[in-house]
Amino acid sequence: MRQSAQEAKPTTVRWWILAMLTGFAFVSYLQRINISVAAVLMAPELHLSKIQMGQIFSSFLVGYAIFQIPGGMFADRYGSRIALAGSAALWGVCTVFTGMVPAPAYAAAGVGFLLLWLVRFLLGSAEATTYPVGALTVHNWIQPPQRGFANSLMFAGTSFAAAFSTSFVSWLMLRVGWRRAFFFTSLPAFAIAFAWWVFSTNKPRQHPRINAAELALTNQEESASPSMPDFGSLLRNHKILLLCASYVAEGYLLFIYVFWLYIYLVDVRGFSIMNGGLVAALPWLTGLCLTPLGGFAADRLAASHGRLVAAKYIILVGYTTAGVLLFVAAYAPARALCVAALCLSVGFLMAAEASFWVSATYLAGPSAGAVSGLMNTAGIVGGILSTSLIPVLAARFNWLVAFGSATVVALSCVALWFLIAKEPGRVRFAPPVPPLPDPREGTL
Repeated sequence: MRQSAQEAKPTTVRWWILAMLTGFAFVSYLQRINISVAAVLMAPELHLSKIQMGQIFSSFLVGYAIFQIPGGMFADRYGSRIALAGSAALWGVCTVFTGMVPAPAYAAAGVGFLLLWLVRFLLGSAEATTYPVGALTVHNWIQPPQRGFANSLMFAGTSFAAAFSTSFVSWLMLRVGWRRAFFFTSLPAFAIAFAWWVFSTNKPRQHPRINAAELALTNQEESASPSMPDFGSLLRNHKILLLCASYVAEGYLLFIYVFWLYIYLVDVRGFSIMNGGLVAALPWLTGLCLTPLGGFAADRLAASHGRLVAAKYIILVGYTTAGVLLFVAAYAPARALCVAALCLSVGFLMAAEASFWVSATYLAGPSAGAVSGLMNTAGIVGGILSTSLIPVLAARFNWLVAFGSATVVALSCVALWFLIAKEPGRVRFAPPVPPLPDPREGTL
């Protein structure tokens, strides 16, 4: 009787898995965004121009883009446990090496730039698994009606990391130098890699701490055996291609904030190194608040309108607002108005993030990792474009033109979603799957 009462109450393993995915999002963003803050002191010491820093930022994205699809396919085949644990360990190694790049006084001209380009390329390659494998894990552990909110919690980790990193790395490098700041920020990567390897499993039914009641609340749509997805059929799906095209806008806007927000606030708006870090945290804190709300709203709308139509509404509001307010931020004469516009722009952008990812897994079926990787590759193409074009547009014209380009890209994304969401009828979720027997229990 006591055992049946315990079995009737679900364990909470899936929420611990989701919390760790949020941790992965936090740590991965800490590793990638630390250089945008450290660049203020790093660039003068290494004799790097803003154009060269833009190329170094882009090197991360090149590696990130190249390994998105292979990373997702690897996870589809071998599981999320080894994919994320191995990746996070590599993040830590690459971050340590970033702090070891030699100054021009100790190396031939250009060597520091080339080494930094290579190390950041490798970091981007290692980070490529983060969100495709995270989306696959959410797909495996969370049932459809909760996936929008679950994905949004994972992406809330990115907003928190961005808010934390700018002020923390600013404070850290002023006290220990930019090189040691990279050494310190590498430690969470090694910690999350170890924790994930020890605690996680690829599938819910493989976990030793999950009971039958919680197992019934996870995704039961498991393929008979893992196999590599038919990539050709994915590329022939016009909705997947349109989804990827729309996600180019996400990368274009997001990496403006990731790599250029802090520099813009310090160099253009006149904030000090320390105050710039504190102010740069405000937009990401806004994103931290709005991201779960966007995921919750997407789940509620999907229950009555279908997953893709719900995503269209969320992205319509989010990207229209984000794009217009980014232009307003550059145009605003007062710093307070500029910061307020940046806060809401980031917030609405992040509120729409989960809708892309839950749509990808919705369309992907058993190939959730591969399609998530394909979509994120498109996003990184947008990021490569923005990290390369923004400094050129700002130097040749001004920041109003640079940020205005993002407004045009955001509105183009909204237009594409009117095509993506054209689906016959409404898609409603099936009722919950009946409980399955606990695989650890013997048969009578």
